[in-house]
Amino acid sequence: MPPAVSNRDQQIQLARHHGLQLGELGQSMGMESWLIESWSRCHALGYQPDDRVAFEPIHKGEVQARTEHNQPLIQAARPVISSLLDTLSDTRYFAVVTDLDGIVIDAHGPCITQDRRARDVARIGVNLSEQAVGTTAISGALHERKPVWLHQGEHYFQHNTVYSCAGAPLIGPQGDCLGMLDLTGVETRERPELKHLVSRAARQIENAMALGTPHHLLVRLNWPGESLGHEADGLLALDGDGFLMGANSVARELLGHTLEAGDTRVHAQDILAVPFALLFDLATAGGEHAVPTWNGLHLTVRCTRPSMAARTLPSQRTPLRKLEDAVIRQAVQEAKGNVGLAAQRLGIGRATVYRRLQASAKNA
Repeated sequence: MPPAVSNRDQQIQLARHHGLQLGELGQSMGMESWLIESWSRCHALGYQPDDRVAFEPIHKGEVQARTEHNQPLIQAARPVISSLLDTLSDTRYFAVVTDLDGIVIDAHGPCITQDRRARDVARIGVNLSEQAVGTTAISGALHERKPVWLHQGEHYFQHNTVYSCAGAPLIGPQGDCLGMLDLTGVETRERPELKHLVSRAARQIENAMALGTPHHLLVRLNWPGESLGHEADGLLALDGDGFLMGANSVARELLGHTLEAGDTRVHAQDILAVPFALLFDLATAGGEHAVPTWNGLHLTVRCTRPSMAARTLPSQRTPLRKLEDAVIRQAVQEAKGNVGLAAQRLGIGRATVYRRLQASAKNA
Protein backbone atom coordinates (compact mmCIF):
# COMPACT_ATOMS: atom_id res chain seq x y z
CA MET A 1 0.00 0.00 0.00
CA PRO A 2 1.46 3.41 -0.94
CA PRO A 3 2.75 5.43 2.03
CA ALA A 4 0.40 8.34 1.33
CA VAL A 5 -2.62 6.05 1.66
CA SER A 6 -1.19 4.48 4.83
CA ASN A 7 -0.63 7.92 6.36
CA ARG A 8 -4.14 8.93 5.40
CA ASP A 9 -5.64 5.82 7.01
CA GLN A 10 -3.64 6.49 10.16
CA GLN A 11 -4.86 10.09 10.20
CA ILE A 12 -8.49 8.96 9.92
CA GLN A 13 -8.08 6.38 12.68
CA LEU A 14 -6.48 8.98 14.93
CA ALA A 15 -9.37 11.36 14.25
CA ARG A 16 -11.89 8.62 15.06
CA HIS A 17 -10.09 7.83 18.28
CA HIS A 18 -10.02 11.43 19.51
CA GLY A 19 -13.34 12.56 18.06
CA LEU A 20 -15.58 9.51 18.43
CA GLN A 21 -14.05 7.48 21.24
CA LEU A 22 -12.67 10.22 23.50
CA GLY A 23 -15.36 12.75 22.55
CA GLU A 24 -12.82 15.42 21.58
CA LEU A 25 -14.80 16.59 18.55
CA GLY A 26 -13.32 20.07 18.80
CA GLN A 27 -9.98 18.64 17.64
CA SER A 28 -10.29 18.14 13.90
CA MET A 29 -7.03 16.15 13.62
CA GLY A 30 -6.74 17.26 10.00
CA MET A 31 -10.34 16.39 9.09
CA GLU A 32 -12.47 18.87 7.14
CA SER A 33 -14.71 21.12 9.21
CA TRP A 34 -17.94 19.87 7.58
CA LEU A 35 -17.03 16.32 8.57
CA ILE A 36 -16.47 17.22 12.22
CA GLU A 37 -19.75 19.16 12.24
CA SER A 38 -21.57 16.09 10.90
CA TRP A 39 -19.97 13.86 13.54
CA SER A 40 -21.12 16.39 16.15
CA ARG A 41 -24.72 16.27 14.90
CA CYS A 42 -24.70 12.46 14.97
CA HIS A 43 -23.31 12.54 18.51
CA ALA A 44 -26.04 15.03 19.52
CA LEU A 45 -28.66 12.58 18.22
CA GLY A 46 -27.39 10.03 20.74
CA TYR A 47 -25.81 7.73 18.15
CA GLN A 48 -22.82 5.56 19.08
CA PRO A 49 -20.15 4.86 16.42
CA ASP A 50 -20.58 1.09 16.86
CA ASP A 51 -24.37 1.14 16.32
CA ARG A 52 -25.49 -1.06 13.42
CA VAL A 53 -27.00 0.61 10.33
CA ALA A 54 -30.07 -1.01 8.79
CA PHE A 55 -30.45 0.94 5.50
CA GLU A 56 -34.22 0.95 5.80
CA PRO A 57 -36.47 1.89 2.84
CA ILE A 58 -39.36 4.29 3.25
CA HIS A 59 -42.98 3.24 2.65
CA LYS A 60 -43.58 1.77 -0.83
CA GLY A 61 -46.31 4.27 -1.69
CA GLU A 62 -44.05 7.18 -0.79
CA VAL A 63 -41.26 5.71 -2.90
CA GLN A 64 -43.51 5.78 -5.96
CA ALA A 65 -44.61 9.34 -5.24
CA ARG A 66 -41.02 10.53 -4.87
CA THR A 67 -39.79 8.83 -8.04
CA GLU A 68 -42.70 10.23 -10.05
CA HIS A 69 -42.12 13.73 -8.66
CA ASN A 70 -38.41 13.55 -9.53
CA GLN A 71 -38.75 12.11 -13.04
CA PRO A 72 -37.22 15.21 -14.73
CA LEU A 73 -34.14 14.82 -12.53
CA ILE A 74 -33.95 11.06 -13.05
CA GLN A 75 -34.25 11.34 -16.83
CA ALA A 76 -31.65 14.13 -17.00
CA ALA A 77 -29.22 12.09 -14.88
CA ARG A 78 -29.38 8.74 -16.66
CA PRO A 79 -27.34 9.59 -19.81
CA VAL A 80 -24.70 11.24 -17.61
CA ILE A 81 -24.58 8.23 -15.28
CA SER A 82 -24.19 5.91 -18.27
CA SER A 83 -21.07 7.82 -19.28
CA LEU A 84 -19.84 7.82 -15.68
CA LEU A 85 -20.09 4.04 -15.46
CA ASP A 86 -17.88 3.73 -18.55
CA THR A 87 -15.26 5.79 -16.73
CA LEU A 88 -15.63 3.72 -13.57
CA SER A 89 -15.79 0.33 -15.31
CA ASP A 90 -12.52 -0.93 -13.79
CA THR A 91 -13.44 0.10 -10.26
CA ARG A 92 -15.94 -1.09 -7.66
CA TYR A 93 -17.89 2.17 -7.76
CA PHE A 94 -21.58 2.67 -8.56
CA ALA A 95 -23.81 5.73 -8.94
CA VAL A 96 -26.72 6.78 -6.75
CA VAL A 97 -29.16 9.69 -7.13
CA THR A 98 -31.13 10.83 -4.09
CA ASP A 99 -33.81 13.45 -3.64
CA LEU A 100 -33.49 16.46 -1.35
CA ASP A 101 -34.20 14.31 1.72
CA GLY A 102 -31.52 11.73 0.92
CA ILE A 103 -33.97 9.08 -0.35
CA VAL A 104 -32.56 6.96 -3.21
CA ILE A 105 -34.55 7.59 -6.39
CA ASP A 106 -32.19 5.94 -8.90
CA ALA A 107 -29.03 3.80 -8.85
CA HIS A 108 -26.83 2.12 -11.47
CA GLY A 109 -23.66 0.03 -11.59
CA PRO A 110 -22.72 -3.63 -12.11
CA CYS A 111 -21.48 -4.18 -8.56
CA ILE A 112 -24.98 -3.46 -7.22
CA THR A 113 -26.06 -6.96 -8.27
CA GLN A 114 -22.72 -8.51 -7.30
CA ASP A 115 -22.26 -7.24 -3.74
CA ARG A 116 -24.92 -7.21 -1.01
CA ARG A 117 -23.28 -4.18 0.62
CA ALA A 118 -23.73 -2.22 -2.60
CA ARG A 119 -27.35 -3.38 -2.86
CA ASP A 120 -28.02 -2.20 0.69
CA VAL A 121 -27.13 1.36 -0.29
CA ALA A 122 -28.50 1.36 -3.84
CA ARG A 123 -32.07 0.10 -3.32
CA ILE A 124 -34.69 2.56 -4.56
CA GLY A 125 -36.40 4.12 -1.56
CA VAL A 126 -33.59 3.57 0.97
CA ASN A 127 -33.19 6.49 3.37
CA LEU A 128 -29.55 7.67 3.25
CA SER A 129 -30.05 10.88 5.21
CA GLU A 130 -27.72 11.79 8.05
CA GLN A 131 -30.48 11.02 10.56
CA ALA A 132 -30.80 7.49 9.15
CA VAL A 133 -27.24 6.39 8.32
CA GLY A 134 -24.99 9.03 9.87
CA THR A 135 -22.17 10.88 8.13
CA THR A 136 -21.87 10.10 4.41
CA ALA A 137 -20.97 12.00 1.24
CA ILE A 138 -24.71 12.05 0.56
CA SER A 139 -25.57 13.86 3.77
CA GLY A 140 -22.48 16.05 3.39
CA ALA A 141 -23.37 17.21 -0.12
CA LEU A 142 -26.99 17.88 0.85
CA HIS A 143 -26.09 19.74 4.03
CA GLU A 144 -23.13 21.72 2.70
CA ARG A 145 -24.48 22.28 -0.83
CA LYS A 146 -21.02 21.56 -2.24
CA PRO A 147 -19.09 18.54 -3.58
CA VAL A 148 -17.48 16.36 -0.90
CA TRP A 149 -15.26 13.30 -0.64
CA LEU A 150 -15.56 10.76 2.18
CA HIS A 151 -13.31 7.74 2.73
CA GLN A 152 -14.12 4.68 4.85
CA GLY A 153 -13.33 5.63 8.49
CA GLU A 154 -14.61 9.17 7.96
CA HIS A 155 -18.14 7.76 8.17
CA TYR A 156 -19.60 8.20 11.65
CA PHE A 157 -20.72 4.59 12.04
CA GLN A 158 -18.10 1.84 12.03
CA HIS A 159 -20.59 -0.29 10.06
CA ASN A 160 -20.21 2.07 7.08
CA THR A 161 -16.42 2.14 6.94
CA VAL A 162 -16.37 -0.31 4.01
CA TYR A 163 -17.62 2.52 1.78
CA SER A 164 -15.81 5.38 0.04
CA CYS A 165 -17.91 8.00 -1.70
CA ALA A 166 -17.95 11.29 -3.58
CA GLY A 167 -21.09 13.42 -3.68
CA ALA A 168 -22.28 16.63 -5.30
CA PRO A 169 -25.57 18.53 -4.95
CA LEU A 170 -27.89 18.80 -7.95
CA ILE A 171 -29.26 22.31 -8.43
CA GLY A 172 -32.44 22.74 -10.47
CA PRO A 173 -33.29 25.41 -13.06
CA GLN A 174 -34.93 27.55 -10.35
CA GLY A 175 -31.76 27.54 -8.25
CA ASP A 176 -33.05 25.18 -5.56
CA CYS A 177 -31.34 21.93 -4.55
CA LEU A 178 -33.24 18.92 -5.92
CA GLY A 179 -31.04 16.16 -4.55
CA MET A 180 -27.55 14.83 -5.04
CA LEU A 181 -25.38 12.54 -7.14
CA ASP A 182 -23.18 10.03 -5.33
CA LEU A 183 -20.40 7.71 -6.45
CA THR A 184 -19.80 4.94 -3.90
CA GLY A 185 -17.22 2.17 -3.79
CA VAL A 186 -17.09 -0.91 -1.55
CA GLU A 187 -13.74 -1.80 0.03
CA THR A 188 -11.82 0.06 -2.64
CA ARG A 189 -8.79 2.29 -2.42
CA GLU A 190 -9.23 6.01 -1.91
CA ARG A 191 -9.86 8.04 -5.06
CA PRO A 192 -10.36 11.71 -4.00
CA GLU A 193 -10.19 12.69 -7.68
CA LEU A 194 -13.75 11.36 -7.93
CA LYS A 195 -14.90 14.56 -6.24
CA HIS A 196 -13.93 16.37 -9.44
CA LEU A 197 -15.64 13.73 -11.57
CA VAL A 198 -18.90 13.85 -9.62
CA SER A 199 -18.83 17.68 -9.70
CA ARG A 200 -18.51 17.62 -13.48
CA ALA A 201 -21.29 15.06 -13.81
CA ALA A 202 -23.56 17.13 -11.55
CA ARG A 203 -22.96 20.16 -13.77
CA GLN A 204 -23.88 18.11 -16.86
CA ILE A 205 -27.13 17.02 -15.19
CA GLU A 206 -27.94 20.60 -14.19
CA ASN A 207 -27.28 21.75 -17.76
CA ALA A 208 -29.57 19.06 -19.16
CA MET A 209 -32.36 20.22 -16.85
CA ALA A 210 -31.84 23.88 -17.78
CA LEU A 211 -31.84 23.05 -21.49
CA GLY A 212 -35.00 21.00 -20.99
CA THR A 213 -36.87 23.94 -19.46
CA PRO A 214 -39.54 25.22 -21.91
CA HIS A 215 -38.24 28.47 -23.39
CA HIS A 216 -38.37 30.81 -26.37
CA LEU A 217 -34.75 31.93 -26.11
CA LEU A 218 -31.60 30.29 -24.77
CA VAL A 219 -28.75 32.57 -23.72
CA ARG A 220 -25.31 31.01 -23.33
CA LEU A 221 -22.86 33.23 -21.49
CA ASN A 222 -19.31 33.27 -20.15
CA TRP A 223 -16.45 35.65 -19.53
CA PRO A 224 -14.84 37.33 -22.56
CA GLY A 225 -12.15 35.09 -24.01
CA GLU A 226 -13.99 31.88 -23.12
CA SER A 227 -15.46 30.02 -26.09
CA LEU A 228 -19.15 29.17 -25.89
CA GLY A 229 -20.88 25.90 -26.66
CA HIS A 230 -19.43 23.82 -23.82
CA GLU A 231 -20.65 22.43 -20.49
CA ALA A 232 -18.92 25.30 -18.66
CA ASP A 233 -21.35 27.84 -20.19
CA GLY A 234 -23.85 29.74 -18.12
CA LEU A 235 -27.38 29.03 -19.39
CA LEU A 236 -30.45 31.27 -19.23
CA ALA A 237 -33.80 30.05 -20.56
CA LEU A 238 -36.20 32.95 -21.31
CA ASP A 239 -39.85 33.02 -22.30
CA GLY A 240 -41.21 35.12 -25.15
CA ASP A 241 -41.61 38.18 -22.90
CA GLY A 242 -38.06 38.01 -21.64
CA PHE A 243 -38.81 36.47 -18.24
CA LEU A 244 -36.43 33.87 -16.83
CA MET A 245 -37.74 30.29 -16.97
CA GLY A 246 -34.59 28.62 -15.71
CA ALA A 247 -30.81 28.93 -15.30
CA ASN A 248 -27.89 26.70 -14.39
CA SER A 249 -25.48 27.17 -11.50
CA VAL A 250 -22.76 28.64 -13.73
CA ALA A 251 -25.08 31.44 -14.84
CA ARG A 252 -25.93 32.21 -11.21
CA GLU A 253 -22.23 32.35 -10.34
CA LEU A 254 -21.43 34.61 -13.31
CA LEU A 255 -24.25 37.03 -12.53
CA GLY A 256 -23.88 37.13 -8.75
CA HIS A 257 -26.57 38.82 -6.69
CA THR A 258 -28.54 39.84 -9.79
CA LEU A 259 -29.67 36.21 -10.13
CA GLU A 260 -30.22 34.51 -6.80
CA ALA A 261 -31.89 31.20 -6.06
CA GLY A 262 -35.59 31.48 -5.35
CA ASP A 263 -36.11 34.68 -7.32
CA THR A 264 -39.45 34.68 -9.15
CA ARG A 265 -40.47 36.55 -12.27
CA VAL A 266 -36.94 37.75 -12.98
CA HIS A 267 -36.74 39.62 -16.27
CA ALA A 268 -33.81 39.54 -18.68
CA GLN A 269 -33.36 43.30 -18.20
CA ASP A 270 -32.89 42.70 -14.46
CA ILE A 271 -29.96 40.43 -15.35
CA LEU A 272 -28.31 41.94 -18.44
CA ALA A 273 -28.07 45.68 -19.04
CA VAL A 274 -29.64 45.60 -22.51
CA PRO A 275 -33.23 45.79 -23.78
CA PHE A 276 -34.50 42.21 -23.79
CA ALA A 277 -35.68 42.52 -27.40
CA LEU A 278 -32.06 42.96 -28.38
CA LEU A 279 -31.30 39.43 -27.15
CA PHE A 280 -33.88 38.06 -29.59
CA ASP A 281 -32.25 40.16 -32.32
CA LEU A 282 -28.90 38.63 -31.44
CA ALA A 283 -30.42 35.18 -31.97
CA THR A 284 -31.32 36.22 -35.50
CA ALA A 285 -27.86 37.72 -36.10
CA GLY A 286 -26.09 34.65 -34.73
CA GLY A 287 -22.58 34.48 -33.38
CA GLU A 288 -21.18 35.74 -30.09
CA HIS A 289 -21.61 39.23 -28.66
CA ALA A 290 -20.31 41.33 -25.79
CA VAL A 291 -23.13 42.33 -23.43
CA PRO A 292 -22.87 44.54 -20.31
CA THR A 293 -24.20 43.53 -16.91
CA TRP A 294 -25.57 45.83 -14.21
CA ASN A 295 -22.43 45.49 -12.10
CA GLY A 296 -20.31 47.15 -14.81
CA LEU A 297 -18.73 43.95 -16.15
CA HIS A 298 -19.27 42.41 -19.56
CA LEU A 299 -20.03 38.87 -20.67
CA THR A 300 -19.89 37.12 -24.02
CA VAL A 301 -23.27 35.71 -25.00
CA ARG A 302 -24.72 33.54 -27.74
CA CYS A 303 -28.50 33.57 -28.15
CA THR A 304 -30.49 30.85 -29.90
CA ARG A 305 -34.15 30.02 -30.30
CA PRO A 306 -35.21 26.37 -29.96
CA SER A 307 -35.84 26.00 -33.69
CA MET A 308 -32.45 27.54 -34.44
CA ALA A 309 -30.40 25.57 -31.91
CA ALA A 310 -29.14 23.02 -34.43
CA ARG A 311 -28.17 25.59 -37.06
CA THR A 312 -24.60 26.73 -37.51
CA LEU A 313 -24.64 30.50 -37.77
CA PRO A 314 -21.79 32.73 -38.95
CA SER A 315 -19.72 34.35 -36.23
CA GLN A 316 -20.67 38.01 -35.94
CA ARG A 317 -20.17 40.47 -33.13
CA THR A 318 -22.39 43.42 -32.31
CA PRO A 319 -20.23 46.47 -31.46
CA LEU A 320 -20.25 47.08 -27.72
CA ARG A 321 -20.93 50.80 -28.27
CA LYS A 322 -24.26 50.00 -29.95
CA LEU A 323 -25.29 47.86 -27.00
CA GLU A 324 -24.35 50.63 -24.56
CA ASP A 325 -26.28 53.19 -26.63
CA ALA A 326 -29.32 50.92 -26.52
CA VAL A 327 -29.06 50.72 -22.72
CA ILE A 328 -28.84 54.53 -22.45
CA ARG A 329 -31.86 55.05 -24.71
CA GLN A 330 -33.82 52.48 -22.70
CA ALA A 331 -32.90 54.22 -19.42
CA VAL A 332 -33.99 57.61 -20.74
CA GLN A 333 -37.25 56.12 -21.99
CA GLU A 334 -37.96 54.50 -18.62
CA ALA A 335 -37.17 57.84 -16.92
CA LYS A 336 -39.78 59.47 -19.23
CA GLY A 337 -37.19 61.70 -20.86
CA ASN A 338 -35.56 62.84 -17.61
CA VAL A 339 -31.90 62.66 -18.63
CA GLY A 340 -30.64 63.51 -15.15
CA LEU A 341 -32.62 60.65 -13.59
CA ALA A 342 -31.49 58.24 -16.32
CA ALA A 343 -27.84 59.24 -15.77
CA GLN A 344 -28.23 58.71 -12.03
CA ARG A 345 -29.68 55.24 -12.52
CA LEU A 346 -26.90 54.31 -14.94
CA GLY A 347 -24.17 55.73 -12.69
CA ILE A 348 -22.73 57.99 -15.39
CA GLY A 349 -22.65 61.76 -15.97
CA ARG A 350 -25.55 63.68 -17.51
CA ALA A 351 -23.20 65.12 -20.15
CA THR A 352 -22.23 61.61 -21.17
CA VAL A 353 -25.88 60.67 -21.69
CA TYR A 354 -26.50 63.78 -23.83
CA ARG A 355 -23.36 63.14 -25.88
CA ARG A 356 -24.18 59.50 -26.52
CA LEU A 357 -27.78 60.29 -27.46
CA GLN A 358 -26.63 62.93 -29.96
CA ALA A 359 -24.01 60.63 -31.48
CA SER A 360 -26.52 57.80 -31.70
CA ALA A 361 -29.02 60.05 -33.46
CA LYS A 362 -26.43 61.13 -36.03
CA ASN A 363 -25.51 57.51 -36.81
CA ALA A 364 -29.12 56.33 -37.02
